[in-house]
Amino acid sequence: MAGTAPGAITVALVDDYDVVVVGVATMLEPYRDRVVVAELDTNEPVKDVVDIALYDSFAQPESDHHEVKTLIDNPHARRVVMYTANFHPDLVAMAQDLGVDGYLSKALNARELVEALESVHAGERVISTPPSKTFANSGDWPGRSEGLTHRESEILALITQGKSNAEVVALTYLKPNTVKSYIRGLYRKIDVESRTQAVLWGVRHGFLPDHRRIDHWRGGP
Repeated sequence: MAGTAPGAITVALVDDYDVVVVGVATMLEPYRDRVVVAELDTNEPVKDVVDIALYDSFAQPESDHHEVKTLIDNPHARRVVMYTANFHPDLVAMAQDLGVDGYLSKALNARELVEALESVHAGERVISTPPSKTFANSGDWPGRSEGLTHRESEILALITQGKSNAEVVALTYLKPNTVKSYIRGLYRKIDVESRTQAVLWGVRHGFLPDHRRIDHWRGGP
């Protein structure tokens, strides 16, 4: 990681969607003297040790935590932080039981995120207050330019991956009727009338994962 500012925290961003990773990296860019994103070669296993692996929960299997455990067990990540909009008490408790060093809200602005990462790096366990506001200016996600909210986009991404409503409920910890309501809303926004049409729209608009970044942390290609 040549060119890293002296004393800057190195952070690896873990999410399967390039637009999400780039969005977080863009948020952090003005604070490059304090936090530097470690670029991971998508064709090579992780070799450099990073200060923090930041696991972005967008359309990721956050609820089973197998991927988070992979990061925690990998010596190339000194600390592991969840970056999420989902503060269901069971998810927060499971993450803490696994031993994450931080559970940070996507409602944090860039400065607050950097400060939280610095606190984690200093040895604190940081758990954000459950968000009471939206985070329209935080990061990026597929479908944002088409007017989809973060949650609508996440559900569409899961649907595009072939998940059933029941699987979406299990992964997001939302109630079944809430998931159905989000689906109806996103159908209106993308002007489709069926699940098949929604999946086709999702495939055309970047809702399939670009990479399996967690595979690097398992030592694979």
